[in-house]
Amino acid sequence: MHFTKSFKSSPHSCPSPDGKYVATLIPTAIVVRSVASLAIVRTIKLTSDLSGGVTSFAWSPSSTRVLLAVADRFHVFSVPGGDFHAVVQIPQSLPSKPAFVDFGATDNEVCVFSSLGIKLTLVNTVSSKAVEIGSPKLSGPVSAPRGCSFRPRTHHLALLTRTAGRDIVSIHSADTREIQRSWYPETVDAQGLAWTPDGRWLVVWDSPAHGTRVLFCTHDGHVFKDWRGEHPHSSLDDMYQYGPGVKTLAFSPNGRYTAVADGSSRIFVLNDRFMGEAMFHHIPTIEPRETLQVWQEQLDLRSGQWVVPSFIRATQAVSPPGLSPNSISDARHGCNLVKFDSSSSLLATRLDDAPSTIWIWDVPTAELRAVLIYHANIAKAEWHPSQPELLLVRCEGEGYGTLVFVWDPLSNGPRPIEFSRHLANAKVTGQADATWLNTSTEPAALFFTDHAKYILLSLADIDAQVGTDAALPWATHVNTDTPTEFSILINNLDGDNTVDLDEGITELDDTFHFKKSPVP
Repeated sequence: MHFTKSFKSSPHSCPSPDGKYVATLIPTAIVVRSVASLAIVRTIKLTSDLSGGVTSFAWSPSSTRVLLAVADRFHVFSVPGGDFHAVVQIPQSLPSKPAFVDFGATDNEVCVFSSLGIKLTLVNTVSSKAVEIGSPKLSGPVSAPRGCSFRPRTHHLALLTRTAGRDIVSIHSADTREIQRSWYPETVDAQGLAWTPDGRWLVVWDSPAHGTRVLFCTHDGHVFKDWRGEHPHSSLDDMYQYGPGVKTLAFSPNGRYTAVADGSSRIFVLNDRFMGEAMFHHIPTIEPRETLQVWQEQLDLRSGQWVVPSFIRATQAVSPPGLSPNSISDARHGCNLVKFDSSSSLLATRLDDAPSTIWIWDVPTAELRAVLIYHANIAKAEWHPSQPELLLVRCEGEGYGTLVFVWDPLSNGPRPIEFSRHLANAKVTGQADATWLNTSTEPAALFFTDHAKYILLSLADIDAQVGTDAALPWATHVNTDTPTEFSILINNLDGDNTVDLDEGITELDDTFHFKKSPVP
């Protein structure tokens, strides 16, 4: 393990999509730090009116710009180089903030959803032109990304709207955002739409209240497949046609598979090449075998003190906490997490009935490969965006705030990573979070923050040769005391404009010192 020292963080601190930078919004500035060198590459000083009431802070798709939204004003800054600065202000019909603001398909486009879903405004920050589309069906911070989707490569916009009690799907030009085609989908109350990652299909799915229905459409609105779960040919007057409904839907990165989770303990994986389907069923009792790993967390309380947990591999039948062999809760809650890894070969799932268990499936063979059972509820499970079969897990509850678990098929169970020794007072001071850095080189790297400080971590072995990119991204000479940043001044501030930043250098540490011997 290789940790950096902690750097100043905030609730608005996030790594770039390409994993090369970390942007942090502090009261007086936006600070951008290089992941590779740990040096500050840019400092954008802000006026006092931009320090409060932040509604959005996000990276652009290509990691060259950041968006800062304060009330009804939006600023777009270029990073790490260039002097681009765009200011957008959209008057609101109501004295309230926009419901959701983010970049569009490109770095030049900003999407603004007004409060109460009155309109969607698409602003081109280069041409200074704006296009308004009325009545987007989904406009909240959580729901808005389900109501619009940009087609990969071509950047055409698909938007879900609703007027006169009917759903409408519209396709908009990639250049002007003018409407090119629209149609009424065969849904009663659509809850989302999305292009598949390869851009081949536009998928629209109905509300669970109206049964299970997923439409695979072409770009011009023709329905290629109307999937209705286990009852595709039920008559309209047969009430059994209404299954539990679509609860969660996920696409594999290669665009070949679509995973549909309903309100039961089953998951259906559709293969778009043959439009065939496989069903994965979460059984209440798991029998370990050579091709199925079952790992159980073990807690060791010594003298009343918290000790980093370890995992043992089960050798007998196990029932995940919350699931009972005699339970008849098949249609009670369902699956609330479905995620493919970057290779599209593994699928991670979690049930509402068993919130402390992660199930990992082999997609091509439709077999269960691993089960990870924790003592606490799982707060987050995230595959590495580019390195296959590498999973990050975080848990809720006391004692887990500074813990991150990493699992891969060749490891002896989930590996705990403890960050407390690298934080002030050895504890978190805010809401902790961890995510992968999308670095292309191995080993993988992590970003951890508690909103007061953030730390970067490389999973490189402690004995790896220092100075190679694969072993340690920060092994080259780091001089954060002589920053390389330059500043953009947004109206000179009066008074003290100093930016208090914590400087740090690389620190080596063996996180797995307590696990030198393999777990039997």
